[in-house]
Amino acid sequence: MNAVVKVMIANLHEKSDSHSELVDEALFGMPVEILEDIDESWVKVRTFYRYEGYMLKSNFAIGTEIVTSWIADANFVVIQSFADVLTGPEIQSDKIITLTRGAFIQIVEEAGLEPSWTKVQLVTGQFGYVRTGWIQKRVKVYTANEDLFREQVVQTAFRYLGTPYRWGGKSPLGIDCSGLCSMAYMLNGSYIYRDANIMEGFPLREIARENLKRGDLIFFPGHVALYIGDEQYIHSSLGGNEVNVNSFNPLDDHYREDLATTISGYGSLFS
Repeated sequence: MNAVVKVMIANLHEKSDSHSELVDEALFGMPVEILEDIDESWVKVRTFYRYEGYMLKSNFAIGTEIVTSWIADANFVVIQSFADVLTGPEIQSDKIITLTRGAFIQIVEEAGLEPSWTKVQLVTGQFGYVRTGWIQKRVKVYTANEDLFREQVVQTAFRYLGTPYRWGGKSPLGIDCSGLCSMAYMLNGSYIYRDANIMEGFPLREIARENLKRGDLIFFPGHVALYIGDEQYIHSSLGGNEVNVNSFNPLDDHYREDLATTISGYGSLFS
């Protein structure tokens, strides 16, 4: 059975207990598959990118016509760090909900609406308005243009620069290493495994160091970073407390010896 997240961020836990480890976050509008009904409060779910965890039932909508159509028709995504959905197409209007980058949304045509505003429908059935420049059409399949894809992935990762580190996080409120890399890829149409390793059945393949290019991934024990070229990489590091840029070059001011000397592998969508 399918459901759709109806809150800004829905936590996925390791167990059906709010005090258990946070393993992922599902953002507003993202569909989830209900795998098991645990009790009156909890279900086990699988995200559309095949990650599993336990979620509170209060975080999703299920079984309505809107939910059914949403999964097929929510073709836009929030690209601004935060986007308020308002009751009217003017900044003085009341806020319905705040969405984060990566939230899925469904647009509605409205004649005569100023181009700077877009009418949207929420999974709850409510209608609202969001600034047009804060959303874009979802990329569901990554481009065959390798150079363009690599550049887009890097630029997307840089949108999270300075975001605080949060274990299991994947939003501008807080993001971890694999959350950063998976969101950079997801927003450009590629769904890679959400943890810091290469998993069979996902498109990422191991490559040799000499084949490493901008936009590829670098793996360490329990950590992953996105290579940006010139011996540098962007990552969300517990040791660094936020998304930042570091280097493999010992002469660089941003050199991290602990990472430069513990690389376990490299991954790419391209051979």
